[in-house]
Amino acid sequence: MSNVQKIHPMDELKKRLESILEVIPPHSKIYYIDYPVYSNGGDILIMKGAEAFFKSNNIKVSARYSVHDFHENIHIPEDHIIVLSGGGNFGDLYDAHQKVRETLVQNFTRHKIVILPQTIFYKEETNILKTAAIFNKHTNLHLYVRDESSYQLASTYFINCHVALLPDMAHQLWPIEVKDNPSKERLNFFRTDIEKNLEQTQLVVQGDHLDWPSLFNRYEKKLIYYISRGLKKPASRTISQFLWMKYSDYLVNKAIRCFADYRMIHSSRLHGHILSCLMAKPNVLIDNSYGKNSGYYRIWTHEVNTANMDSSSKASSPPAPKYMETTATV
Repeated sequence: MSNVQKIHPMDELKKRLESILEVIPPHSKIYYIDYPVYSNGGDILIMKGAEAFFKSNNIKVSARYSVHDFHENIHIPEDHIIVLSGGGNFGDLYDAHQKVRETLVQNFTRHKIVILPQTIFYKEETNILKTAAIFNKHTNLHLYVRDESSYQLASTYFINCHVALLPDMAHQLWPIEVKDNPSKERLNFFRTDIEKNLEQTQLVVQGDHLDWPSLFNRYEKKLIYYISRGLKKPASRTISQFLWMKYSDYLVNKAIRCFADYRMIHSSRLHGHILSCLMAKPNVLIDNSYGKNSGYYRIWTHEVNTANMDSSSKASSPPAPKYMETTATV
């Protein structure tokens, strides 16, 4: 009988992130750009995972810029690697973040640029062709994606980029240990934004309902607003950045405490699912509007024994965008 102990799926996902060290070696100096300063807890988890990864591998973050204080005239020394935050805002749904990416790729042609794991989604082919025209002129651009659909898009359109599949940076936070003493049965953590799956409104489910906007109260969101305003002013930028790094710890801990209070999480937020997995919390994932969640579950978290995909959602196998019909299969 074999004594080989099988590695936990979450340990394996965390270990996969080590392949980033092939392009951002330990002791590198980097500029970390487009980190989140807003009330989306999922993106904050991604940021905390990235920061933990940098710290674990002695990667020096010389400067940080968010969408609030980024400008085209920033100076980045040539011995620094430009590292862009991961997430799900690559494409034509979130213009401000995409503009930051395209501006950097266009303006810093002599730097190595690394985009941490993203999901890619475009409504219009003309927009992805515009991005491709910019990206394909860069000779040292590395793009990590979180799902097979994004990999197919990136490999088809961004032909001069180094494209690879990796899980979300939040997996660097594994494990998040909490006292297992939930007092409530079920939390329905459902999207209420532009990625909302309309079929989730037809689900008849018991339990409490929350989303990132309702998890953080108006006073907490007001403080985020004031910090983001402070980042835009040179005189208050440094202190605002320091405050955000501390305050974002509080916001993440609030989400952890909230999830810990429930025996089970039902989520259409990808990071409701990922946070549950990080906490070893039983959870069921429902898809978002364009299949990001099911794509992620199929490739990464389907072996996590505390996680399941909600098969009742018709959106779990979304149709491909029309412009994908003629593209090559990767």
